[in-house]
Amino acid sequence: MKRTFSTREIVLGVTGSIAAYKACEIASRLVEFGACVTPVLTRSARELVGPATFEAITGRRAVTAMFERLQDPEIEHIAVAQRANLFLIAPATANILAKAAHGIADDWLSTSLLATRAPVLFAPAMNANMYAHPATQANIETLRRRGCWFVGPDVGRLACGTEGVGRMAEPLAIIEAAAPLVSTRRDLAGKRVLITSGGCREPIDPVRFLGNRSSGKMGRALALEALVRGAGVTVVSGPAAVALPHGVEVVPVETASEMAEATVPRAAEADVVVAAAAVADYRVDKPAAEKRKRSGQPLTLNLTENPDVLAAISANRHQGQVIAGFAAETADLLENARVKLDKKKLDLVVANKVGAPDSGFDSHNVAACIIDNMGNVEDLGIVSKEIVAEQLFDRIAARLA
Repeated sequence: MKRTFSTREIVLGVTGSIAAYKACEIASRLVEFGACVTPVLTRSARELVGPATFEAITGRRAVTAMFERLQDPEIEHIAVAQRANLFLIAPATANILAKAAHGIADDWLSTSLLATRAPVLFAPAMNANMYAHPATQANIETLRRRGCWFVGPDVGRLACGTEGVGRMAEPLAIIEAAAPLVSTRRDLAGKRVLITSGGCREPIDPVRFLGNRSSGKMGRALALEALVRGAGVTVVSGPAAVALPHGVEVVPVETASEMAEATVPRAAEADVVVAAAAVADYRVDKPAAEKRKRSGQPLTLNLTENPDVLAAISANRHQGQVIAGFAAETADLLENARVKLDKKKLDLVVANKVGAPDSGFDSHNVAACIIDNMGNVEDLGIVSKEIVAEQLFDRIAARLA
């Protein structure tokens, strides 16, 4: 994320929703990622959070009024609107959505929204009835048609004490939605990327299953990296411990057979396929129709080999397509990865060590090497899964070029 947000100019508009306090975390994370953030607080927002907080976080003067300090050109609305790479309105109330949709310019923020040519991302936050109101929905549709972007709202408990749609998306989800809009890396623009992620659950009976330790974190990192580079991304995902980024088409599956059915046809339409899922090699031959009871005797399960999803994709590849896989190994890392690369006719394989406390399943980091079909090997060492995704897509983009 630091590579994406570094030195990018972001106007963070904060409006009068109780979710305004979350904007402090958004500002903090953006600054951590290297962005230059100009906070703008409407009059209603200032009733909920103070400008001094945002000034301390961002190191910039917060804009709070239309005509303050006219001698300071740095906060003049036209100047800021012209240098901005993104206007992020979080939280976005029904009021600011209505102003933006109808061209009302009665404060600094609404005026600057008319002046900017930067992408505009809204993170709505309001009462569920307000969000569902035809006027609000019409305003959102108008803004979408004009090219504005939206993230959320989520379903959850609202400040008014009710449950429903209207809760502002979480700060990290908002930042991830902003990342493709400010990215200068567009080497996958127009490309279709298919990723498999997560693990598999092969049923023993209606209650129990055979599974593995895959968390889906690697697939998530891959999906976000492809989005940031401008690709359209589809993820076929088995059960995972983490949610996928905003903007990804998600196809949920559970078993290896379901993953094959979902993946193989979609691979025919993809420019890039990255197989990061931990696909179960075997399934129970005849799962019990009812929950198995303890019998006091050993239980024998007959296992049948599952379809090889990656081999099926590779066998039907089309010209110009790039296919990459992952080889999760506990021993003989490079040797086993090379076998997989050759056997499944891959362009690239990431050999990743699993089973260690600081590497592999459910860890943020992984010990990884990238091997290509020309015999090149690069040892990345122990790095974050985000770095692995970045390095892998650098090589994929070079091949597509």
